[in-house]
Amino acid sequence: MASRITTFLIVLIVTGTLVAGLIVGAQRDEADGPVDLIITNGRVYTGRDGASAEAVAVRGNKILRVGSNREIKRLRRPQTVTRDAHGATVLPGFNDSHIHLLSGGLSLAHLDLLGATTLEQIQAAIRDYAAAHPEWAWIRGRGWYYEPFAGGLPTRQQLDLLVPDRPAYFTAYDGHTAWANSKALAAAGITRRTPNPKNGTIVKDARTGQPTGVLKEAAMSLVGKVLPPVTRDERLTALRRARDVAHAQGVTSVQNAGGSVDDFALYDELRKQGELDLRVYNAISAAPGLTDAEVTKFEAARTEFADDPVLKAGAVKLMLDGVVESHTAAMLEPYANRATKGQINFTQAELDRVVAMLDKRGWQIFIHAIGDRGIRSALDAFERAARANPPPSRGRRHRIEHIETIDPADIPRFGALGAIAAQQPYHGSPAPNQIDVWKANLGEPRASRSWMYNSLLSGGAHIAFGSDWPVVSLDPRLGLHVATTRTSLDGIPEGGWIPTERLTLAQAIDGYTSAGAWASFDEQRKGTLAPGMLADIVILTSDIFEPGARLLDSQVALTIFDGRVVFDREQAGKTE
Repeated sequence: MASRITTFLIVLIVTGTLVAGLIVGAQRDEADGPVDLIITNGRVYTGRDGASAEAVAVRGNKILRVGSNREIKRLRRPQTVTRDAHGATVLPGFNDSHIHLLSGGLSLAHLDLLGATTLEQIQAAIRDYAAAHPEWAWIRGRGWYYEPFAGGLPTRQQLDLLVPDRPAYFTAYDGHTAWANSKALAAAGITRRTPNPKNGTIVKDARTGQPTGVLKEAAMSLVGKVLPPVTRDERLTALRRARDVAHAQGVTSVQNAGGSVDDFALYDELRKQGELDLRVYNAISAAPGLTDAEVTKFEAARTEFADDPVLKAGAVKLMLDGVVESHTAAMLEPYANRATKGQINFTQAELDRVVAMLDKRGWQIFIHAIGDRGIRSALDAFERAARANPPPSRGRRHRIEHIETIDPADIPRFGALGAIAAQQPYHGSPAPNQIDVWKANLGEPRASRSWMYNSLLSGGAHIAFGSDWPVVSLDPRLGLHVATTRTSLDGIPEGGWIPTERLTLAQAIDGYTSAGAWASFDEQRKGTLAPGMLADIVILTSDIFEPGARLLDSQVALTIFDGRVVFDREQAGKTE
């Protein structure tokens, strides 16, 4: 018995010595190894259980330690770069969980109408833009709102007056409706006899039958086919521009909500050239009728771009319905001001088949669903796939994108199914140019069930936030403002629209950071500030957690990607 006790004590002492040695070794490694970057004097929001700190140390492309100023300053070495946050907030790099990066970059080469909120402003912007570019064969742009036009829609005659000499084509801010002049319609061969394509509408005059110049959903592709082709070099340039816009807004990760499988080659070219500097999770678009052969082609990309921290595949995007503004979002009951329930692009049987096939093969599924009927249809498909298939090795994290108005009965289903609510809070801004047509189309009580962030989160859903750029600005501050105040950027209405759906600032930031990482199966490496995590960090110009602070008054001071500074507001100001 005594010998057993002696043996046990010896083992205990040896084990304790080894553990102590490992701890001391780790501490010595921290102290003796290189430290490349130190951030001090910050209000560091780590994203881990509400923990905060003052400083962060970075080695290579990973966070070495988070702690007090005193702890972190001890790690400084002669080669260490030090950045003083001057008391401002330090956050994990923003993760935009729903973006259209390539089309956003391409849109930067055309007219942006998002700032034009009256008919006169729209007309002046288009007229001036066309006059400034006489060399262009087409005049193009995007961003017009429905509200300035009588009846909510423009006409080709209005655009003919502004651009009479060549085709003109402008996409609405939501990306689901287009406005073409007579020359653009002629170039596409669209006449009074042209039938509506599947899942699309050529709006025609009720009296004459002539096309009005408005094209909804799939009908937009009729003009899209005759637009001047975009070269590979133009696409690469567009991605570089989009990357720079993201950096300036503190965005270090994006989740691209649909595109061609061939787009991976563009991103990969930039990565190989050391120019990507942005973590891209790229979902591949698929349509009704998706076949096993097509999915096999997708899987070649998933094999090549597996669990890569910079560029990876693993998701497929389905477009189930449209948008409320153009009466194309799928609703359980007719719209308040039109005898239609919108459109749905998949029959339930076809959606169930496609979702079950992708689920069985381990894909994450993004489903665009804005109306309450579209959302229910998507949840039904997820539920049937879960019953039919064994769970994938990494688990299910299927997503519904947008979720603008939902039947209350479907809110708890997100938690029960483990489904992600991928929302874009700035879409819910009650600014008149963004919300008036939307409210009129829905009517009450559906308008009172709008962008239910808090209800979904409280009901067990994972909520990941994004922008939907270029539909609206990429700036995460705008979404954070709306999510936490439920007001427009001007503070309207006082007290907030449906204020019970407000989130705390920490909850909203998590939506753009840790929850975004979880939504792309990346929570093990990003989304929080902790030792071993990737060094993607944003420093603001003030402390947004300070009582009474106005979030929109703070800007991005510094964006750090992979341990390197990729945007410095002070330096950018000097070069402008």
